[in-house]
Amino acid sequence: MTKTIEAEGLLLIPDPHVAATPPGQRLDGFMEQVLAKLAFCLERAARDNLVPVILGDLFHWPRDNPNSLLVALIGLFGPHRPFTLVGNHDKYQTRLTDDCSVAVLRAAGVVRLIDEAGPVFRLQTPGGAALICASPDGFPLPRVFEKSEDEEVVWLCHHNIGFPDFPDRQVAPREIEGVDWVVNGHIHRPQPTLVRGGTRWANPGNVTRLTFSRRTRERVPAASIWRPGCEDLTHVPVPHLPFERVFPDQPLPEEAPGGAREPSAFLAGLERLAWRRTAEGAGLREFLSANLNPELPEAKLVWELYEEVTGNGRET
Repeated sequence: MTKTIEAEGLLLIPDPHVAATPPGQRLDGFMEQVLAKLAFCLERAARDNLVPVILGDLFHWPRDNPNSLLVALIGLFGPHRPFTLVGNHDKYQTRLTDDCSVAVLRAAGVVRLIDEAGPVFRLQTPGGAALICASPDGFPLPRVFEKSEDEEVVWLCHHNIGFPDFPDRQVAPREIEGVDWVVNGHIHRPQPTLVRGGTRWANPGNVTRLTFSRRTRERVPAASIWRPGCEDLTHVPVPHLPFERVFPDQPLPEEAPGGAREPSAFLAGLERLAWRRTAEGAGLREFLSANLNPELPEAKLVWELYEEVTGNGRET
């Protein structure tokens, strides 16, 4: 039987990407800054009687996070037990296993993990009732859903959805009979809410700035509030430092026409390697040998750094 929770609405916290080591081009202090954002959101939820829901990618790295980070999250989450949707960054090689960090938080009893598709809980508010459902990463959205006439249906997800800035993504917004709202994590850039028949599609954007770009510099990280009967989400700015305090002091990269940055396959490959890094650096050596152009002026420096960090010589 689906549990009923009495509250005023939902406080949606998209994609925190908490990590002890700053990802990408973020500077030192990243972990403390993200924990402060989470603390603010949970305190706001408690103050306004909202149910806190993390829309996936609580962690940036799925496992091997230090105990100090896990202990900090256990202390922070314990009094609130936020619902936490499983995102792609929360899983190791597309699988949620007991050695993933989010599974540790579930075992500690400090999160209510959403790792299967379907109804999660009923929300009873002064403004009406709602059935909160979800599709974690890897689970499809429903084609149709049988709903009760006296409640709204909100479907949370962590998917590649074709919002205006991303028309080629896999899931095209459409009317889903029986679903009033689809609220998506995963896509970090905020998107306008779309109406497709009786279904509204929302993508509030993440609370943590990760991309070193002009768009990131201009936007304000925010959580969002959903209440029954609302026409759109209400955005709640979260504490954040100026862009120049959290990213390096260097020129911003050029952007492709339309403002989209060209994806870097080289950097994407390096990030994948970080997920499955080995102590001897063998995977990194193979990746650099296959992908690093020796004619680039920085190639020699990259190899010198590799040898210094791993203690391994370059195979020639």
